[in-house]
Amino acid sequence: MGPVSEAAGFLFSEFSRLGVLEAQFYEDDEAFDKRPKLSPDPVLRDRFRDAITRSDTLARAKLATNPTDKDALFALTLSSGLQADYAALIEKRNLASLHFTKQASTSAQQLLAVCHDCYDALLATGFSKYIIGSMAAPVRWILRMGGLPADKEGGIADLQTTAAKGHYLAPFARILLAIAYVREKDKHRAVELLSGLQREFPGNTLFPREIAHLRGSR
Repeated sequence: MGPVSEAAGFLFSEFSRLGVLEAQFYEDDEAFDKRPKLSPDPVLRDRFRDAITRSDTLARAKLATNPTDKDALFALTLSSGLQADYAALIEKRNLASLHFTKQASTSAQQLLAVCHDCYDALLATGFSKYIIGSMAAPVRWILRMGGLPADKEGGIADLQTTAAKGHYLAPFARILLAIAYVREKDKHRAVELLSGLQREFPGNTLFPREIAHLRGSR
C-alpha cells in the first residue's frame, strides 16, 4: 500500500499540473475524443512507474503465500486503476487503458469476494461499468465479450457507494460522480458534490473553478 500510495501522489500531482480533471473535457464523448495528448514530466513518469512496480512486486509476493490478502488485492486494484488513468488521460492510449481497467475490475471483484465492506474497491467496478456502458452499442458488445461489463446505472450506483462509505477513495469517487452527472446533463447534482468537496478541501482550487464553470454554462 505504501508504494501504490506514492504512485497516486505522483499521478494526481501530474493531473493538477496538466489540468486533467477539469470536467469540461468530459462533458460529452466528442469533447473526450478531442482531448489533446499531453506532455508528461519524464522524471515524474519514471517515479510513477517505479512505485507501481514496487507495489505490484510486493502485492504478488504476498498473494503467493495468502491468495486472499486484502491489502495486496487492494494494492493491485489501485495499481491497475492508476495505470488506466495515466494511459487514458495523459498518454491518450485508450486500448491500453481498457486493459488496465479490466485488471482493476478483476482485482476489485476478488477483493470484494473476501471483504464485502471494502467499499473502495467499488470505485474500480463502478468506473469500468459506467465507461463501457457509455460507449456505442457495437463497442459495448465487443468489450462485453472480452469480459468488461457495460452498465451505466450500476456503475453510478457503485460510485455512489464508494462516495458514501469509502475510506480512502470517497473524495475521488465524488469527483468521478460529478463528471458522470455532467455527462448525464444533471449539473445541479454535480455542483452539489463539488460544493461539498470545496467545503471539505478549502485549499483545493479545482473545485471552485469547476463550480463556476458549471454555473456559468447552465
